[in-house]
Parts: sequence; C-alpha cells; structure tokens
Amino acid sequence: MPSNAADKHAAPPLPEPLRVPVADSHTHLDMQSGTVEEGLAKAASVGVTTVVQVGCDVRGSQWAAETAAAYDAVHATVALHPNEAPRIVHGDPDGWSRQGAREPGGAPALDEALAEIDRLAALPQVKGVGETGLDYFRTGPEGKEAQEASFRAHIEIAKRHGKALVIHDREAHADVLRVLKEEGAPERTVFHCYSGDAEMAEVCARAGYYMSFAGNVTFKNAQNLRDAVAVAPLELLLVETDAPFLTPAPYRGRPNAPYLIPITVRAMAAVRGIEEDVLAAALGSNTAHAFGY
Repeated sequence: MPSNAADKHAAPPLPEPLRVPVADSHTHLDMQSGTVEEGLAKAASVGVTTVVQVGCDVRGSQWAAETAAAYDAVHATVALHPNEAPRIVHGDPDGWSRQGAREPGGAPALDEALAEIDRLAALPQVKGVGETGLDYFRTGPEGKEAQEASFRAHIEIAKRHGKALVIHDREAHADVLRVLKEEGAPERTVFHCYSGDAEMAEVCARAGYYMSFAGNVTFKNAQNLRDAVAVAPLELLLVETDAPFLTPAPYRGRPNAPYLIPITVRAMAAVRGIEEDVLAAALGSNTAHAFGY
C-alpha cells in the first residue's frame, strides 16, 4: 500500500459520472500530467465533455490556440496573466512565468506581447481573452500600474474581436469592477475562480457578469463563496477546475484535473438546494453562451 505521503501526491479517484454533460470553463492542460488525449478522455468518462484551455503568457496562449485547433472538445482563451505584465515591464520576479525564469535576452515589451495576444484573439478557435485582470496578492505600486494598463488593453481586444473576457481577480475586487465600468465591459464577461462574497455577486449579477466557481467552494473556510453561489442567478453560474490548482475537498492539495468537476457541481447543487441534473444543464448551457461555441 502507498504511504500517506505518496497518497497526498496521487491523482484522486474518478468521481461518479454526471448524467448531464458540463464544461470545465477554465483549465490549464499544459500544466497537468499526462497527454491532452488522456485528460480529455478521463474528463469525458465522467460527463465533462468540453474544456476551456486558458492562456497566461504569450507561449501558453499560442499553445492554447494550437490545442483548441486540434481538438473539438477544447476551446481556447489567450492573454497575459495579471502577474505577467509586471514581469514584462519591470522584470518582476514575482510575475507569472511558466518557465520560472525570463527567457534569454529578456521578456518582450508589453506592447509586443499584447500585439501577439491581439493576433491570437482573432482566431476562430479562440473564444475568449483572459485570464486578465488584477492580482494584488503580492504586487507593489509599480506592478499595479502595469497590471491595470494590461487589463485595459485586454478589455479593448476582447471587445474588438467580440470575444468573452475572462477575469482573474485576486484581492482586487473594487479596482476590477472600477476598470470594467470605466472601460465598458464586453458583452460576455466571466469572473474566473470567483473570489468575492454574496454582496459582490449581486453587483456582478446586475451587470450581467458570469461567475465561475472552482474547487475552493468546497473548502471549509470558503463560506463567502457558498454564500455567493446561493445568491448568483442560475443563468450566470459556471463551473471550473483551474487545474492543476484548487482541487476540491476531500482531495485538497492533490493534483486537480477536469475529471474532478462533478465534485464541485454536486457541492454547488447542494448549496442551492437543487437537483444535480438541473444545475448541470444550466452550467452546460451557460458556458456555451458565455464563450460563444
């Protein structure tokens, strides 16, 4: 038998399949173990038949577009993660870098990187611009300025191409809502890994913003998220993994993947007091509408 330590790093078991198919509205297949084919097959076996592959930097966005072109079950979004903007502008070591270091010769200028995101956003398999937004978790004043400039540019790109806007909002609720109001949000705007409370959910609902919930809605200390699930309009709810992060309880800390979506769907249905199938049908429809596929 495996040791407890080994078990903590093992992939969780397959959950009971959903009867009504849903989509994982936000995942990072390029950061998960195994092949794309294996990940999609495992997800489909439990009723997760569509995934939205999200770009976080130029290279990852290119990969997302290429992967979505190759697989019918994959749609792409492209963007510079909020923490990528300070890295490009200031060489900020806390910025997003999948490689963990800047490429030889330095990162491209922000406008050059945004031009590539703009080019990718025009592709038909690219259904959204994101994840973009603001992340104040460990960002100083200079980083905040770069993030906001990048966020505003992404909003413009999304509107010009008629694509969904996928927002990353970490400890920046008021400023994210302010920038959306100042710039004018795209017709379809998604708060990925929704992190606000019920009061903010009501603000988002009035604006028609989609709210996507991840596995952290199952965490003991996440009552604010469950309160938001309870009050958000059914037609604005989405579900996601943000895999390999935010694995739902009772597997918190172990690798996440799209096949674990049913656990979060069931938790959300319990919070709302509705049948699992009713919620799954709404989630599937909402995701298709939000991303226009």
